[in-house]
Amino acid sequence: MNVSRVQLPGLEKEQRLHEIRREAEQRGAVTAEGIRPSGSPFPMASPETGYYGIPLLKQPSWTWEIPLYFFVGGAAGASAVVGAIANYTGADRRLVRDARWIAAAGSIISPALLVSDLGRPSRFLNMLRVFKPQSPMSVGVWTLLGFSGGSVAAAFAASMRERYGESLPIRIIENAGEAASLLFGLPFSNYTGVLIGVTAIPAWNENAGELPVHFGMSGLAASVGLLELMGHRRSRALQMLGLGAAVFECWEGWHLESRNNSALEPLKRGASGALTRTGGILSGPLPLALRVASLMSGRHATKMRKWAAMSAVAGSLLTRIAWIRAGHVSAQDWREPLRDRDALTHGQR
Repeated sequence: MNVSRVQLPGLEKEQRLHEIRREAEQRGAVTAEGIRPSGSPFPMASPETGYYGIPLLKQPSWTWEIPLYFFVGGAAGASAVVGAIANYTGADRRLVRDARWIAAAGSIISPALLVSDLGRPSRFLNMLRVFKPQSPMSVGVWTLLGFSGGSVAAAFAASMRERYGESLPIRIIENAGEAASLLFGLPFSNYTGVLIGVTAIPAWNENAGELPVHFGMSGLAASVGLLELMGHRRSRALQMLGLGAAVFECWEGWHLESRNNSALEPLKRGASGALTRTGGILSGPLPLALRVASLMSGRHATKMRKWAAMSAVAGSLLTRIAWIRAGHVSAQDWREPLRDRDALTHGQR
């Protein structure tokens, strides 16, 4: 190494570094532009210019299949849980059978939607090459695999038992499949909330702690609605589950509206805000009112529960579409949350 070519920092550079440190200590942030060596490859990134002129956040590349995948997976996972608990508690066998078939249908449709979004089946298979516990996407794919196998096995074995009678192999397959669908059904119904919550998109990240429960309850509402539309409108247990899901969705909507945060603006303003609020009304207040009215009216109770079921299913689907749309808008308006955060930091200092 040629010592004569080493450039030691001069007095002017040391003074500049001292000023930057002092500014950081006083204000908690450095607003001055740093030094960019001549001919260096380092870009000048900022909230105004982005990174090489490219926005710091990219919009989700997901296509229309993903919100539908979120909806189908939520309803299927919740149905598997409902069916298993109904079977263990000795409920109506028709209810158990229909819940299993909803779960089995969802376990087939879900990977088809995911592969369609990925473009090639090989991309889906490549995701199964490793298991990363720290990755919600990796955990979700393996959960989908376990759920699909269990729910299809349970529904198939039950169909064989009804047609050919009881036998030990069929009973083992049915029980094992039901146990697997119950084990994987609950995380499968809400892991998509974790998946989008861990991203850097402000509208999603600000709700990371609530999205899994929100998606799980929305999936439960869709599952109950589908079962009621299949004829189970006299089940008191389904009525209570539907009421609970509707009450939670009402609280979620109020909690979202009451928070004053610019990162949440895509969920309140514009087309994405209209979708979010419409989905919230169809998932919460409307089915809640209809279910309460059905408890008070004996003559039209069944009809009101049917409308409540239809509203819950539509609201669950629209909720998934709205959250994905809000993510696109939030990625475009990523500068606003940064400015608010900087202003808050400076104000505290």
